[in-house]
Amino acid sequence: MASKSSRKMIAALQVSLDGFIQGPDGEKDWADSWASALQLIPDVDMFVLGGRMYPDYGAFWESIEADPDRVPPFQEQVPTKSEVAYARLAATTPHIVLSTTLTSVSWPPTAQVIRDVAELRILKSRPGKNMYVVGGATLVASLLNENLIDELRLIIHPIVLGKGQGLFSSVTRRLWLDLVQARANESGRVIVTYRRRAER
Repeated sequence: MASKSSRKMIAALQVSLDGFIQGPDGEKDWADSWASALQLIPDVDMFVLGGRMYPDYGAFWESIEADPDRVPPFQEQVPTKSEVAYARLAATTPHIVLSTTLTSVSWPPTAQVIRDVAELRILKSRPGKNMYVVGGATLVASLLNENLIDELRLIIHPIVLGKGQGLFSSVTRRLWLDLVQARANESGRVIVTYRRRAER
């Protein structure tokens, strides 16, 4: 949990109704772009993501920043306005990549690799705006297990995948959460914010 002097660490993710962030073959065609989650946490000055997610993430957003009129990797159409806005913001925002295998990251220029959660805890304790945990699920679960994530902001899609990669599959402890906000939009999605409650 965040202390009064530390910044919040917020995970904002898209998830199916049955709790998966992707299907059994890695499919995410039912979800929107990564840019959709950023609207939930406007007041951030640092992005955090895992080493498995970074290569595709970096290639996608670097491509959009370099040429917003070109079709980026992993997509069949030119970027939307929100994707271009995300790429431009991400390009100027420090990124922390938690990885024991990557030796360096090239985009954005302020990105850096850290090796363990202890380093991330130090960064969180320093003054600043909120920290946006981009993902993926393994990273989010590990940070929940370490009591580092303060809020979960989820876009819940009206689809049942049946199986796939579960958002909470690797969480090893019971978590108590308080509902802060819930709202539905015209597409049938429900956007919810949960704040982590102090340990009982």
